[in-house]
Amino acid sequence: MSGQKLLEVTDLKKHFDLGKNQLLKAVDGISFDVHKGETLGLVGESGCGKSTTGRTVMGLYNRTEGAVTFDGKDVHSMSEKDRFDFLRNMQMIFQDPYASLNPRSTVLEIISEPMEIHGLYKNQKEMKEKVYQLLEDVGLNRDHANRYPHEFSGGQRQRIGIARALALDPDFIVADEPISALDVSVQAQVVNLLKSLQEEKGLTYLFIAHDLSMVKHISDRIGVMYLGRMMELTTSEKLYDEPLHPYTKALMSAIPIPDPDVEESRERILLEGELPSPINPPSGCVFRTRCPVATAHCAEAVPEWREVRPGHFAACHYAE
Repeated sequence: MSGQKLLEVTDLKKHFDLGKNQLLKAVDGISFDVHKGETLGLVGESGCGKSTTGRTVMGLYNRTEGAVTFDGKDVHSMSEKDRFDFLRNMQMIFQDPYASLNPRSTVLEIISEPMEIHGLYKNQKEMKEKVYQLLEDVGLNRDHANRYPHEFSGGQRQRIGIARALALDPDFIVADEPISALDVSVQAQVVNLLKSLQEEKGLTYLFIAHDLSMVKHISDRIGVMYLGRMMELTTSEKLYDEPLHPYTKALMSAIPIPDPDVEESRERILLEGELPSPINPPSGCVFRTRCPVATAHCAEAVPEWREVRPGHFAACHYAE
């Protein structure tokens, strides 16, 4: 991948102490990087640790182990001033656009609040003009500025959330399942909006979702997570054309294909059993209890995270 490495995550762990000697291993030793101007998609089933990864990258959760480096600085050991600057450069779009917007504030107040905190504008007129411009950038108009969140549809509210994330002109945006709470008809519109904003403003995204078909549409590279671990990471094309990990293959087989003849003849890979608990994950490979090709060796040894092919990483003993 060309371009400057903007975010580097190394052996990141985030464990939650539940008391009574119980430890929930939400993120358990993952590594990846994101280059300037690209979109890295992070996918997996609910409970696999995707959102926890995003929040730990942002510094909203303290890490348990490992390192998160943004633009050469360690996110979790920054001075207060560096942290203030970091939050200007990295912003987040949240999953639920209604819960993340203050219902008592107007759209103008919601979008201008980060600008006021960071002291970006000397007068209210300049700041209002910036808010109006952001609303137009996300497909709304300046008349919407004096309305309240409850007056908008889900898709419009998410556009307001996107405008707020852009208020400080950040370099990097963590999009935490930004389309999962929206109607299917609106999801593609929001993804296309994020793509066009990326091209206009030179943004870099960590795009977290569980819909693989939508992730492919926006991502340059995709990382597949399962039970707090990274299973596979490569370009969107390689992941779709030549998945190496049995878990990725199963996810891919569940994506519908628009051609009815191909769809009918295609073999679905059905995963047996329930997702294990991150409080008590299986020994060895965490996927082995549902894996169609697991052997006794998979229970004994944790598979090494390795570059199986150039630019194509996987954590599986039998990936070739």
